[in-house]
Amino acid sequence: MVTRRANLTAFAVAAAVLYGVLWLGYSQNWGWLRSVDWPLLTAAHDIGLKHPAWVWFWDGVSFVLGPDPLRVLGILGAAALAVKRNVRAALLLLTCLPLSGFVTAAAKGMAGRPRPATALIVVPETSFPSGHALEGMAAALALLTVTLPLLGAPARRIAVGAAALCVLAVGTARVALNVHHPSDVLAGWALGYLYFLLCLLVIRPTVWSRRGDPTGAEPLLDPAL
Repeated sequence: MVTRRANLTAFAVAAAVLYGVLWLGYSQNWGWLRSVDWPLLTAAHDIGLKHPAWVWFWDGVSFVLGPDPLRVLGILGAAALAVKRNVRAALLLLTCLPLSGFVTAAAKGMAGRPRPATALIVVPETSFPSGHALEGMAAALALLTVTLPLLGAPARRIAVGAAALCVLAVGTARVALNVHHPSDVLAGWALGYLYFLLCLLVIRPTVWSRRGDPTGAEPLLDPAL
């Protein structure tokens, strides 16, 4: 338990530092950040101009794994948990899925970074951090917290792998569409992780094992997943 908490603390500090460095790098117009962002954006932009299917595919991925479906999923999942009188787990899903949009809006408003001028689709609002990345990370971790105790070891590994793939795919989609700099996506993942940890610490949900026993959120932190 002590080692797990130490690991969580280390990951939280690393995520906070990463977010701060990326925000400072954008606001101070650091050259190294541009050298990371723009080669990837330029390559994706050139592919999109030559191959319209590229834009169509990544736009579809961006929608299917984006905030709107996740918010619906969060509301439905929270309602199901509320019916079972697991209020804390329901609150975790509500805060990490539907309500995480408020965190996105606040973070974007504070940074005010414009979208890349090379965007392949029209998207409103500002760029930093990526809301898709932030909300996808928070949602994936919250859903894993609730569902992992219900699964056997092999199924847990599959669930974790699928969640990681979804988070990676939606972040890739935003860069492929040139609506976010890669640094926006990294910042979104970092802030989404921090937001999830805050919700987890404040709500302290009780989740249920396959045997019907109440337990904590330990399966999410188990290195043997």
